[in-house]
Order: sequence, then structure tokens, then C-alpha cells
Amino acid sequence: MIKVGVLGAKGRMGSEVSRTVDAAPDLELAAAVDVGDARDPLAGCDVVVDFTHPGAVMDNLRWCLEHGRSVVVGTSGFDDARLATVRDSVGESPSARALIVPNFSIGAVLMMYFAAKAAPFFESAEIIELHHAAKADAPSGTATRTASLIAEARARAELGPPPDATVSEVDGARGATLDGVRVHSVRLAGLLAHQEVLLGGHGEILTIRHDSMDRSSFMPGVLLAVRGVGSLPPGLTVGLDGMLGLA
Repeated sequence: MIKVGVLGAKGRMGSEVSRTVDAAPDLELAAAVDVGDARDPLAGCDVVVDFTHPGAVMDNLRWCLEHGRSVVVGTSGFDDARLATVRDSVGESPSARALIVPNFSIGAVLMMYFAAKAAPFFESAEIIELHHAAKADAPSGTATRTASLIAEARARAELGPPPDATVSEVDGARGATLDGVRVHSVRLAGLLAHQEVLLGGHGEILTIRHDSMDRSSFMPGVLLAVRGVGSLPPGLTVGLDGMLGLA
């Protein structure tokens, strides 16, 4: 049995993770911790899953790594600077493992993979991500990761910047620029988690879209991460690609 602790256990995602872990025959929900609770019960867990808040996750990560816990993170807000901080923290705990996952949906992981594969063949690339109105960060972790993958693929293909003749714009009208890729964030009541990658070439457009209609769509990826994090090499791993054989 793998003993699992959940941080953010009373939140929308945390409560779904807790129910999923509790129902799995090979997992034990050993600790469910939320805002204001002591983290001490997590010390007896094999794996800790964090679905909290961008403002709280770094302190949670530090605590888990200092206590030698393997940690799976689904909380958003990890840019390059934060990943570098985590990498340094993991380095201080040689046996610790931190798996940071921009999106646990298998379909979303494949969407990012397909976008990176297609990016070198198109002159233009932009991302539109759409989420529920309660989401705290923008752009989403998925969009940030997708932009990074697209930029890496374009750089390997020695492509220059996408064409853009804009010389006058209202601030923000063209979205944010991440690694040279334009990203547009929509926050709207009624949405959950959705993303489109738009790739444009001569006389054609390729659209790669993924939609999560329910939080249960993330649970197969969460279970994969919880069961597999212990077999990862010590240190920081980003994304489920390797576990799915896509790396």
C-alpha cells in the first residue's frame, strides 16, 4: 500500500483527489490537510499530493522536501524562476523527488505533445486557454508549459519569430508573450479547463484543442503520478510525458 497525503484536501481538486485515492485498492489516504491544519500527519506518508494555491505551494513543497517526502504538485503558477527554486531545494535533499505536473489530464498531455511535434511545420503559433472564473493565476500552467514546448521546437527548427505587423495596440489586446509565443487567457463562469493551440501556415490552420468537462478527467493522471513518482530519479521532474512514454 502507498500511503498518500493530500494538501488542499477540502478544495475542489483536493477533495476529488482524496475520494479517488480512498477508492483505489493499492492506495491509502493517510492524511488530508487543508488551510490552518498542521502538516505533521504528512510526515508518515509515502507521497504527498499538493492542490493548494500559488501563494501557498512553495512553502508546502519546502516542508515536504525537508521531511524527505516524494511530492506530486498539481498547483499552478510554476514559471522558470519557481522551477529553478524547486530544483535548488530538491538538491538539498538528495533522495527527494518532486513531480510538478502542469495538467494531469492524459488528453491535455497529448495536446501539448502534438503541439510541439507540429510547431516546426507552421509559421505562426498562438495559444488560447479558457478556465473557470475562480482560477487564481493567468496564464495557466498548461499554457505556460505548452508555450515552452512550442518555443523549444521552433528553436530546434531554426524558425524566427512568428509574423506580426501590429504596431499599435490596447495594452493586453495581443495577450501575454511567453518564450515568444502569444498566450490569451479567458476567465468565464461555466468553464472548467480548456485550451486551443492555433498553428498557421500558408493557406491553412491547424487547431489542436482539449476540453476537460469534469474534474474526474484529471484523476487517471493523478493516480499514474502517485504510483510512479517513487520510481523517478531523485530531483525535479516536470510533466507526465515520461510516464506515458512520450519523453
